[in-house]
Amino acid sequence: MLSVFFFNSSKKELTREQQVARYIRSVLRIRTSNVSIYMTALTHRSASEASFDGHALNNERLEYLGDAVLDAVVAEYLFKKFPFKPEGDLTEMRSKLVKREHLGLLAHKMHLDQLIEMSPNSHSKFAGGDAFEALIGAIFLDKGYEKTKRIILQRIFADFVNINAVITEESNYKSKILNWAQRAHKKIEFRHDIAERNRRSTLYRVQLLVDDEPFTEALEYSVKKAEQIASERAVTKLDETSENPL
Repeated sequence: MLSVFFFNSSKKELTREQQVARYIRSVLRIRTSNVSIYMTALTHRSASEASFDGHALNNERLEYLGDAVLDAVVAEYLFKKFPFKPEGDLTEMRSKLVKREHLGLLAHKMHLDQLIEMSPNSHSKFAGGDAFEALIGAIFLDKGYEKTKRIILQRIFADFVNINAVITEESNYKSKILNWAQRAHKKIEFRHDIAERNRRSTLYRVQLLVDDEPFTEALEYSVKKAEQIASERAVTKLDETSENPL
């Protein structure tokens, strides 16, 4: 669990480099000589500095890398944990574990959000989740894939995530998007067609339209699941644009 030693009053007397070094040592239990990469992982784009060659120093590139590593680790974990689950169910479970909302809550539980360097005028609701993904990217570059996998599963998830509770949580995104449409006076429509069919199964394509304009779509072997996935993508898209939030 989280070390009380890290979050005592002396934290305020430390330099930023010392704060980050203490965090990765006491919370993640990592020994490193490359603290700078973790500092970059915790630097929001609003607080970017220019490197010697003129490139912006922030966590966006590490976020991209960490997103891919986290996806791979969680996919492998679920594949082995649930050997008889079909692809659609595994995808849905992975989506719940790696979605921005969950990663943001995880960053808060880990007190990672306290270390993010941001402009005072910046108010990004995704800063915590972005920093978490960037942290995973930093660990990967510092320690490699196998060590990163162990840290994610045996330290981060084991200490801060009730995996079974997250993956069994029911999220009715279709209801969310329909409720949003009613409040925003928008028309929502789901259009279905068959993307692929063989003797064993039928792959459905569901397109979600807002005011008759294509907004998101999904492919699944069940119309109901495809509608939920398209709705979840619509909810995420609306949240990311911060216009007409749900």
